[in-house]
Amino acid sequence: MKIEPRQVEAFLKKPDPRIRGVVIYGNDDGLVAERAVALAKAVCEDLNDPFRVVDIAGDVLKNDPARLADEFGAMSMMGGRRVIRVRPAGEESVAALENLVAATAGDALIVVEGGNLTPRSGLRALAETEACLAAMPCYMDNEAALEGLVESAARAQGLAVDADALSWIVERLGGDRGQTRSEIDKLLLYKASDTNKTITLEDAVDILGDTAAIGIDDVIAATFDGELVALDRALDRVFSEGGHPVQLVRSLQRHADQLHLVSAHAGKGGNMEAAMFKARGLPRGGPVRQRFERHLRAWPLPRLSASLTVILDAEIDCKRTGLPDEAIARRLCLRLAQAARSAKAARR
Repeated sequence: MKIEPRQVEAFLKKPDPRIRGVVIYGNDDGLVAERAVALAKAVCEDLNDPFRVVDIAGDVLKNDPARLADEFGAMSMMGGRRVIRVRPAGEESVAALENLVAATAGDALIVVEGGNLTPRSGLRALAETEACLAAMPCYMDNEAALEGLVESAARAQGLAVDADALSWIVERLGGDRGQTRSEIDKLLLYKASDTNKTITLEDAVDILGDTAAIGIDDVIAATFDGELVALDRALDRVFSEGGHPVQLVRSLQRHADQLHLVSAHAGKGGNMEAAMFKARGLPRGGPVRQRFERHLRAWPLPRLSASLTVILDAEIDCKRTGLPDEAIARRLCLRLAQAARSAKAARR
C-alpha cells in the first residue's frame, strides 16, 4: 500500500497492525532516517534493546534472503513486539521482502530505509502493491513546510519568529530534513537564555549566516548579472563548503519572486519604493539593496516570468528525475546568466 503524505504522521504514531514491513524512501536522506526512527520507536521506545531490535544491512539480505522472514517469526526473549531495521536497502532486498510477504507466522515490524527509489524500483513497487507492506515517500521540504517546521519548533520552546527572520531562515535552509533540524536546533539553543522571546532577523543572521549562505548571495548576484566567470567561481565555493543544491534553487526562486513582485507592481503604475518596502527580507539599504535595484533594471517583467518557470522546473527535476542535484542547479544558474547576458546585449 502507498502511504499518502496526509497519512504519514498518524501512521508513525500508530502503525497499522496489518502491515509487516514499511519501505521508507526518497531524496531526503534526513527525513528518511527521522521517520524510520519514529516508526521503530512506535513499537519499541529503546532502539538499543538487543532483545527487541535487530539491525540488518541490505547487502546481507542479498546473500541470505530468508533472514528477514526468520527474524519476522522470531519471538523476543523478554516479551514485546520486535523491530527489524534494514538499512541501507535497495534492489538486493526485494527477494527478502517477497519471503516476508509469504511468511505464515510472526509479528515483528520491518522498517526498511531505502534511497531515492524510482517508480521502476522493484523494492518500491513491491511495497506499494502488497497488502501487508507499505511505501512511505520522503521528499525535500517545500517552502511552506519549512516555514511550518521553523515556527512549530520555535513555539515548542516558547519562542516566536518575526516575518523577516522567517523569510531569511527559510531561504537559507536546505530541503534536507536532517540538515534543517540541525540548523533550527542551533538557532533555538542560541535564543534559549535570551529574555527577548522573538527570533529577529539579526538573531538569524548572527547564528546561521555562515559562509555557504554568503556564497549563495554571490551566486545570485553573478547569475542575475550574467557574469559567467564570477558565477563559476561562486558555484564552486558554495558546493565545496557544503551548500545544498535545492537550497540554492530556492534562493534563486525567492530572488526572482521578489523582483517579479516589485516589477509587476511598478508596471501597473504603483510606487516602486512602496513595492520594495513590502518585499519580505529585502534590506532597506546597502549593497544587497543596490544589487536588487540593478536586477530590476536589467530584467523586464516577461523575462522574470519566464525565469520563474525555469526555476520551478529545476526544483521539480531535483525531486523527480534522479539526476545529480548539483548538476541541475549549475545548469539552471547558467541558463539564467545567459538570459541576463542576452538582455544586456539587447539593450546596447
